[in-house]
Amino acid sequence: MGIETHWQRTGAVALVLSPLAAVFALVAAVRRALFALGVLRSVRLPVPVVVVGNITVGGTGKTPLVAWLAGELLARNRRPGIVTRGYGARTRGPERVEPDSDPALVGDEAVLLARQCHCPVFRGADRVAAARALLAAHPDTDVLLSDDGLQHYRLGRDLEIAVVDGMRGLGNGLPLPSGPLREPTARLARCRFVVVKAPVRAALPPHPARGAMQLEPGALRSLTDPERTLPLGALAGLRVHAVAGIGNPDHFFDTLRSLGITFEAHPFPDHHIWKARDLRFPGAQAVLMTVKDAVKCHAFAEPIFWELPVTARLDPHFAAALLAAIPHGPRSKTA
Repeated sequence: MGIETHWQRTGAVALVLSPLAAVFALVAAVRRALFALGVLRSVRLPVPVVVVGNITVGGTGKTPLVAWLAGELLARNRRPGIVTRGYGARTRGPERVEPDSDPALVGDEAVLLARQCHCPVFRGADRVAAARALLAAHPDTDVLLSDDGLQHYRLGRDLEIAVVDGMRGLGNGLPLPSGPLREPTARLARCRFVVVKAPVRAALPPHPARGAMQLEPGALRSLTDPERTLPLGALAGLRVHAVAGIGNPDHFFDTLRSLGITFEAHPFPDHHIWKARDLRFPGAQAVLMTVKDAVKCHAFAEPIFWELPVTARLDPHFAAALLAAIPHGPRSKTA
């Protein structure tokens, strides 16, 4: 039983870890207070900053939402740029991320964003440095999107969007490591918007600006030939295996089941570093994976490897309110 399972309950494991959880919560609270009091200072950049993050550990759908925001802003003649930590990157950065960058060097989510979004993407452990590097290279950028970074208070922000997994919710409501929380549940109230990834099955605290996000699957796409797609019906009768090295692999597997696909599931840890041997299943006629996993498997892809793209969809009225809240125009000065 993984720690994520224990995070959904208040049992013996949570009790044993409670001293560490108390220390984590205290340190996080002190750090927030230092920024609130101005002892630690946030850096205000010359363009508006939108932070998309969460208060829990694990995947909630932040990256698809950032990709959706970038696309919507571009469609409205805005010039967005994206900054991200690049989880798993081997260097601190900052550095530009290209569609063909090595995920092992810059992080899988960073490469995924560079491939999906038609705007500059920079990564770095210090998001302020990454943002400054992006603005120096692309001075026409008029809005910055931060993929994750809700707790990266040094990066000043104009708008906060929290993303919550509607299935797992906030778990047992306890701080790390007794539970999944990076910050208390009350932190959601300070975010302008809360986006809940559907399906919504968990009880969540009320919020005046909360909306659901659907991740709609597209056609299966070949890893060896991105122009080649496969209708789902073509998998009928085949020996299909599905792998997922994401924060919530069950969400991917549930999506495949909802599409009528019969398969054998193979969950892996989040941000798993894939090797060719991980995907060798005797007799397999198709191996399905998420796009986040696929960016790390192209080097040893086989014709039976397929990725399932997903696109974020929000309620039109909620989406309009969210987009309208993103500020326009440069600042008069940088702090």
